[in-house]
Amino acid sequence: MKFVDAHDHVVARVDVTGASEIEVMRGDLVALVHQASEGVEHVFGDAVRGLAQDDDGVTVSFENGPDRRFDLVVGADGLHSTVRRLAFGPEADFVQHGGHYFAFANADGTLGEDRWVTMLNRPGRMAGLYRSGNHAQAKAYFIFRSAPIAYDHRDVGAHKRLVRETFAHETGWRVPELLAAALDDPDFYFDALSQVRMDSWSAGRVILVGDAAWCASPASGAGAELALVGAYRLAGELAAARGDHRIAFPRFHDSHRGLVGKRQQIGPNVKLMVPKTRTGIAVRNAVARLPLLRAAAAVERRYRTQAPTLPQYAPAHDHSA
Repeated sequence: MKFVDAHDHVVARVDVTGASEIEVMRGDLVALVHQASEGVEHVFGDAVRGLAQDDDGVTVSFENGPDRRFDLVVGADGLHSTVRRLAFGPEADFVQHGGHYFAFANADGTLGEDRWVTMLNRPGRMAGLYRSGNHAQAKAYFIFRSAPIAYDHRDVGAHKRLVRETFAHETGWRVPELLAAALDDPDFYFDALSQVRMDSWSAGRVILVGDAAWCASPASGAGAELALVGAYRLAGELAAARGDHRIAFPRFHDSHRGLVGKRQQIGPNVKLMVPKTRTGIAVRNAVARLPLLRAAAAVERRYRTQAPTLPQYAPAHDHSA
């Protein structure tokens, strides 16, 4: 990461890379998972509207399609999960606001330095740019501190207005270009920096995985890891229990809870990226130039990238183990 001033002068750099790490862009990861699920029915352009459980299964009603019957329902529908609301209760009972809002969007790949996250700070705000070495496009980032704001999380127009109003008066560095590109991007994404905290991820025949169950927030950098490891463990426990959710779900909770707890422990990275005051920005820049922070970043990197030890499950057709 590097921090710049309004004139694009570098005021501090921090190397947070690891020699053994690789990074996969989210769109590429989605494509890989989709390819790996060949043979599974995919229905696009629809959403769950209602759930009705009984002893034998779950009847699911949809916004556009007919009702369907399933043995189990796995809600993997994100931070604002409809399945969670239907099976467990209102979002406010589980989602904890992290004091920030953020937006991601595509940006001009010629801006910024390759393989670096470049950031400009103002008190309580950050505009940034990330360039990957293998992609023509870059990614623009916008983060700002705020108490909870009332808005419809599906209203992209409202999201863009919030970001425009927050950053419209910033003329330094590349912010006007990044803001214009972001507001014009059909894939513009905006949400609160939040975590999901739940005592249990299952209710009868319904269970949650991914951000719907344990969102650690983008500040954790662990969303994909938690989702993929959680999916692997849930599938493995269901196979080991021969599909009996009454056995598999508790085992899944026990096996995955520890990793979720670790990844939800967010360090000072958000405060370092978005200092609250001008003094905080100056102190952060000064500290970032010290060898001590580089050493601390290396320790944090080793801790957070340590892969969990995963159990080996027997194939679904082999119930001998």
